[in-house]
Amino acid sequence: MAVWDSAAQRRSRHSHPWLAEALFALDVWLRRRQAVFEYTRNPSCVFRLDISRSPRPLVLRDGTRVDAGQRIARLHFWTEQIPPVPKNGATIAWARRMQQAMATSLAELACYLASRPDLSDIAVVCADIPSGTRTQSGQLARIMERYGFETIAEHEHLPLGERAHRLGENILISLIVFARNARALRLDTLKRVRVPIYLSRRVLDESSAVWVSQRPQREWS
Repeated sequence: MAVWDSAAQRRSRHSHPWLAEALFALDVWLRRRQAVFEYTRNPSCVFRLDISRSPRPLVLRDGTRVDAGQRIARLHFWTEQIPPVPKNGATIAWARRMQQAMATSLAELACYLASRPDLSDIAVVCADIPSGTRTQSGQLARIMERYGFETIAEHEHLPLGERAHRLGENILISLIVFARNARALRLDTLKRVRVPIYLSRRVLDESSAVWVSQRPQREWS
């Protein structure tokens, strides 16, 4: 399945097309290294997935428990499929489209996990979503609560290695923003914080019927 347009199409819609090409190649390499994969062919899906292990024990609101080292499903944004923000900024129409894409993505995830008996031990879906500021991180957490996610605070003092890793991610995010739409680059991009969100498999399964009813007819290629 193609996850990126043709080279000519990419160059025509990016502020710095050759930088975009280099970043795309780097992104492909990083995904392969981290074993990140597409769990659906639905063109409305905005997430990819990897199966990793929880770095710490977790207890979610519905009573779901995860031990340190237990397998979890970790979401990653599928950047190429995220609805592009209009040049003048996010609009109500764009927000609705993004909400629909989120619902579709989670419905597809529920179907994927249900079809994989080898992943029956996965009890939690998580993600570390970059946010511009701590104030914005609170807003983002409230938005994700609509889909059943909850936020569990991290330790205030992260290890040096984790801080260096996040700085590298922020640099990469800044370069991607600059390559795709230079006008959208903000000074605080390098200071992005993370919003650690968690969704229990139980809540995902219970909500999947609602999300399926909300999504449009599939347009798979």
